[in-house]
Amino acid sequence: MFPSMLFFHVEQHLEEAPASYIQWRFKDAYDKEKIGSEAFRISPEEQEAIDEFGLEDIWSRRMRAGVLEYEVKKRHVPERDNKYFSKDELLGMGFERLLKQTDEKIAAKEAGLDLRPITTTEIQKHLDDFGLTQEFGTYGKIRGLSGGQKVKLVLAAAMWNCPHLLVLDEPTNYLDREALGALSSALNEWGGSVLMISHSKEFYSSVCKEEWIVGDGKVVVSGASEERSMKAVARKKKYEKEIEGDELLEKVGGNVNANGDKYKDAATNFWGKALSKKEARAYEKAKKKCDVKKMRELLQIPIGKVMPGFDELGDGK
Repeated sequence: MFPSMLFFHVEQHLEEAPASYIQWRFKDAYDKEKIGSEAFRISPEEQEAIDEFGLEDIWSRRMRAGVLEYEVKKRHVPERDNKYFSKDELLGMGFERLLKQTDEKIAAKEAGLDLRPITTTEIQKHLDDFGLTQEFGTYGKIRGLSGGQKVKLVLAAAMWNCPHLLVLDEPTNYLDREALGALSSALNEWGGSVLMISHSKEFYSSVCKEEWIVGDGKVVVSGASEERSMKAVARKKKYEKEIEGDELLEKVGGNVNANGDKYKDAATNFWGKALSKKEARAYEKAKKKCDVKKMRELLQIPIGKVMPGFDELGDGK
């Protein structure tokens, strides 16, 4: 990978600390760099179509009679008059990239990516795993990082969301032998799938057990990949159990009190859709902790609205 491409994202934030960059990139529970990439970026023509239609936002999606529908909020129209449009209808209007962005954001939250704390302390722990100490990760600026340290930051950012698949293009660039050994060990311990493009056989053979050699119009496959336990997923699930005390207060903005009995049980969300078993369990857990913000999120109550029968959850402002 060319240096300019490898560091493209981080070099747009040279005056920020690495921890601040990751905080900015993932604070909304999805990858802002991904949403802003060429594959997701809304073209001027699509933006013009959005403006002409008066579309303000896409709030949610649902499957109805086997058809995927999206809830559309139009400008200057009360939310009670929101309408659902099928995916084919919206694609026909030219909203391809907007739907792609919406699907990515919804998928990220459904995968539980909003559970991970985005505090500086948590981010620095993550950077420590990649050999970027507090001196550089929290107190230094990206401008002052060496090439090898920038690679570590790029890899740390790529791993923040605990992906199932990691695609690496020449990951050995700028890394010394110690860093290469640490990366190899980390990838093997991680347990997810790795697709790597590399000329360094010494490195990639320590991680990838299946090799594809491309040349002369042919692909020659040798070896066989192996299935390993997905440790990253288990790590994500721990956050919901471990966040408590001062850290819980920080995450929910101090909205925690001692009396959970005043909050009602819920079987459906704000839109009348039945809660899944997973959502119901999460709601019960949030109710016991008196975590109003989490309860509103699980019930999909829009900011500024009060759910009928659940006045105690307020309007979210």
